[in-house]
Amino acid sequence: MRALLVCLCLLASGALADPVPGAAASLNGYRAQAGRPALTEHPALQATAEAHARDMVQRRYFSHTGADGSSVGDRLRAQGYRWCHVAENIAKGQTSLGQVMDGWFFSPGHRTNMIARDAVHFGLARSGTAKDAVWVMVFARPC
Repeated sequence: MRALLVCLCLLASGALADPVPGAAASLNGYRAQAGRPALTEHPALQATAEAHARDMVQRRYFSHTGADGSSVGDRLRAQGYRWCHVAENIAKGQTSLGQVMDGWFFSPGHRTNMIARDAVHFGLARSGTAKDAVWVMVFARPC
């Protein structure tokens, strides 16, 4: 019973990170505009994005560097993904997938990550409440 109450409290607070429905179609639409092939969702990248988004919300920080000092590469390696290319986009406050994707696409550095030739996989997660949402997108290619 106690575990159920903890889970319900986390759900109510928005502390859990969730995959984002429509992420593949949205990302790959932007990639197609840039003449790039589609990326596929990957469980290790999804888990990495979810964990980092959740950690930032729970610990109330916003950074590419994890609270434990980890980089996106460290976090992805911990998921068992041996990468040769890795990149990460983070955002805070956007209320919809369209807003966050547009924001990233029209920001030169974030756009570079979204359309990188070296990327083949991605994961995208959102955590937090609607007005304080934290978004994390991880891009990678295995070795």
